[in-house]
Amino acid sequence: MAGLLVSFKGRIVVVEIELAETDRLDWALKQFRRQMIRSGMFKDIRRKRFYEKPSVAKKMKSKAALRRRHKDRKWAARRQDF
Repeated sequence: MAGLLVSFKGRIVVVEIELAETDRLDWALKQFRRQMIRSGMFKDIRRKRFYEKPSVAKKMKSKAALRRRHKDRKWAARRQDF
């Protein structure tokens, strides 16, 4: 059994893979990567790879909110057409 215990967004997440003696290493790494992506840790690790100034983080957060709002309005307009 291989595993990783990480604190993620204030909670502890355990990502573990059950391995048999006959399992290949490339299969195990692929499964581990998939579980990391599903748990959301992969995206968070990438985001925290480099230091981001608070002002830049604030700008990025507001831009993301603007994109979400625009996308929601677009979908709402499509729903009204039907």
